Amino acid sequence: MTRGRTRTLVYLLFILPFAAVFFVFLGFPFFYALYLSFTRVSRLFDVLSGLQFVGFQNYRVLFHDPGFLWGILASVYYAALSIPLGIAVSLGLALLLHRQGRAIEVYRTLIFLPFVLDAFVVGIVWTLIYAPKYGALALLLQVLGIGNPEFGVLSNPKTAMLGVVIAMTLKNAGFGMILFIAALDNISKEVLEAADLDGATGWRRVWHILLPLLKPVVLFLVVVGLIGALSAFAEFYAMTGGGPTISFLGKPVGATRVAGLYLFDHFQNLRLGLAAATSFTLLVLTLGVSWVSFRLLQRR
Repeated sequence: MTRGRTRTLVYLLFILPFAAVFFVFLGFPFFYALYLSFTRVSRLFDVLSGLQFVGFQNYRVLFHDPGFLWGILASVYYAALSIPLGIAVSLGLALLLHRQGRAIEVYRTLIFLPFVLDAFVVGIVWTLIYAPKYGALALLLQVLGIGNPEFGVLSNPKTAMLGVVIAMTLKNAGFGMILFIAALDNISKEVLEAADLDGATGWRRVWHILLPLLKPVVLFLVVVGLIGALSAFAEFYAMTGGGPTISFLGKPVGATRVAGLYLFDHFQNLRLGLAAATSFTLLVLTLGVSWVSFRLLQRR
């Protein structure tokens, strides 16, 4: 055996453990779920031999279901609210805390801490804050003499989605803040000094100088935000359960029943074919939207 072949064999032996783990825990489940999306479970709790091949029937059912269509629209609406707000808050915090000092480090840590918490836990906390009459927000409004203390943010179709967006924005702002601070540290001081000499200060400096230089971070946060919005589940499950109820195409649906909750409903009721079809539809949609966003931001 030649030396080159021996070296190749050694490389393959090192890769083999990872390849085995990847195939068992990622590769096989992926392709099995893809096959499952073209089947229907004909016998309960028998997802190996009790599968009936139905072709694209599951996908046709999805796109004729107002609940699924509303789930997609709700997820897109959630992304449209949460991504710009999240980037703005993260950038604002980064500009405020882009300096040295022990106090600044403490503030950065405190702002970043909520990001490491589980979304379900954060959702429960904010549910208590938004609680009507005795919630922290209701009590604050009562003290200030504005609003109705019995007003429930999460029980109103007009404010439920915004309530979830605010909660998750404050939870994830620390992550974006750290990325922006790291990017700001890499900006040449000469560029900022030249901008000052040209009279670019305040908002003009942020819009014309900093934002173009921070475009890679903005692009990353947009793509991550889109993926997170289309796969969001825990925060809505904890805070709203998909409600409150509204009407869409003549069918009652939850105002915050995003695609993740729609998927969970099929899985919970053992409609595994529809659940798999939903997940792959969301995968294709996520890849497509992320690619379009990447191309648009890259051009700008």
